[in-house]
This record gives sequence, C-alpha cells and structure tokens, in this order.
Amino acid sequence: MSTPSATTPSPAPAAGTDHVPVSAGGAPGRLGSLGPVGLVLAGGISVQFGGALAVTLMPRAGALGVVTLRLLAAAVILLVVCRPRLRGHSRADWGTVAVFGIAMGAMNGLFYESVARIPLGPAVTLEVLGPLALSVLASRRAVNAVWAGLALCGVFLLGGGGFGDLDPAGVAFALGAGAMWAAYIVFSARTGRRFPQADGLALAMGVAALLFLPLGIVSSGTRLLDPTTLALGSAVAVLSSVLPYTLELLALRRLPASTFAILMSLEPAIAATAGFLILHQSLSAIQAAAIALVIGASMGAVRTQVGRGKATVPVDAP
Repeated sequence: MSTPSATTPSPAPAAGTDHVPVSAGGAPGRLGSLGPVGLVLAGGISVQFGGALAVTLMPRAGALGVVTLRLLAAAVILLVVCRPRLRGHSRADWGTVAVFGIAMGAMNGLFYESVARIPLGPAVTLEVLGPLALSVLASRRAVNAVWAGLALCGVFLLGGGGFGDLDPAGVAFALGAGAMWAAYIVFSARTGRRFPQADGLALAMGVAALLFLPLGIVSSGTRLLDPTTLALGSAVAVLSSVLPYTLELLALRRLPASTFAILMSLEPAIAATAGFLILHQSLSAIQAAAIALVIGASMGAVRTQVGRGKATVPVDAP
C-alpha cells in the first residue's frame, strides 16, 4: 500500500467518509480508482460460495457451531499468516479492534440464526438494509440517498416484495445482523487506518472467535471435533471470512463508507446470478428488474465517488 504524501495539501473531507490514499508522488495508488470496487466484488463472490458450503455444514454442527468453526479457523489462519505485532498500540487502537471483533462476531452469529429460521434470500435482503441505512447517514450528498433508494427497491423486489409470512424471530435476527454489518463497515475502516496490512483484522478475528467459542461448545459440543466438520468449517472460514474480510478491509482504505455500503447491496444480486449460472435456477422478470436496480445503484455510487476523487485526492489521516 502506498504511503500518503505528507506534503500534499487537501481539503477537509465530508463527515462520515474515509480518505483515499495517495502515493508518495501525490497520484492515486497503484490499484487505480476502480481497484477497490474489484476487491469488494471478489469478496462478495467468495462469500456466496462460502455461504453455500455453510448451509451443508449446519446439519452437522448447528448455526452457532458453524459460526464458531468459521471464526476460530479464520482467526488461526490470519494470526499465523499476519503475525500481528502486539506492542506499540494505544488504548484507542485496542478499543477499536475490540469493537470491530465484537461487531464481526455478532454479525455472523445473528445472520446464521436468521437463516436457520427464514430462507436465505429474504435474510440477505433484510441484512442489506443495515449498510443501505449507513450509506444515507454517512454521506452528506443528496445523490447518495437516490442511489440508496434505488438499491433498496431492488433488494425488496429480490426478496419477493414482502416479508409478512416470515418467522418474526428470523426477521429480527436478520435486521440485527444488518445493524452489526453497518458497525462492521465503520470499524473495519477505522481498524484499517490504525493497523498495518491485515494485522487489525487478524486481532479482531481472534476477539470474535474467543467470544463465540463458549457458545459453540455449549451448542454443538463434541460435534465440533469431527474431522469432516473441521475440514468443512475451515473451508467456510477461508471463503466466507479470510478472503472477503481481507479484501473488504483493503477496499475500505480507499473507498468512503457510504459507497462501500451501497456496493454491499450487490450481495443478493450475486447470489441470484450464481443460482442461475451454477444451479440453473430461472429468474423471473421481477428478479431480473431487481438485479438491474441494485447494479444500477451500485454503478451510480461508484461513478459519483470516482468523479469526486478526480476533483480532490485527500491525504490519509495519520
């Protein structure tokens, strides 16, 4: 990652946004203005394949057991690979990474409890409402509210246009997961600014794993020690946690939280497209229109941010 120029002046950014790092020469980083978008999309695809594998694992370990295996395996992998430095961090640094870990663990736990009660599509649709709300609250530009509104229409269409027949507890868990997803976006960005590379992510994953380990043991017991279950749980961890969280953390260093939040609305669209291409599930006209709305909103948000980045290239906060 390029080091920001210490001599390049920049105007104060809008409240609620992150800064776009620049290279030592004052030019945008080597990933380019659309590089972060590719990172987010790759992370979304990885999550969908990991989610499909997690569904097959639930009968073996239960919802809380799957979350525990996912977080624990991901924490071990990240801590071994990153070997984060434990000394030299302030109390604020540790507070940020702790809240990031709590949000990450709660987001996973609430979502898996939701999909244990309601279908995956409506659960993802309801969860996406958290980032969409953040996209409006975190930005002062009226145009971002328009993009968020379009994406919101899309995810509701993708969910069938209504949720009245769903289990109330499942709906509540999904909405809670969405709130934690919004917190995850905010504290992932803050952690990325305070810790080098993926060190903060590795430490936060360790916090989340430690919090969920007692719940997983109580819920699933010795089923967590089955070799096949452990192998599947490790695969889920790589696809659903290690790869996407790392890619998203890197993207959040270069995208404002509002734009990233709207990009997250692509998750239901990616899932529907994967179902059509891999599972040969046909799309109705309403579902196709929903995907078009979500993708259009995401493209509009990206174009807005790229145009803004050409006008001013702020310097990273210290």
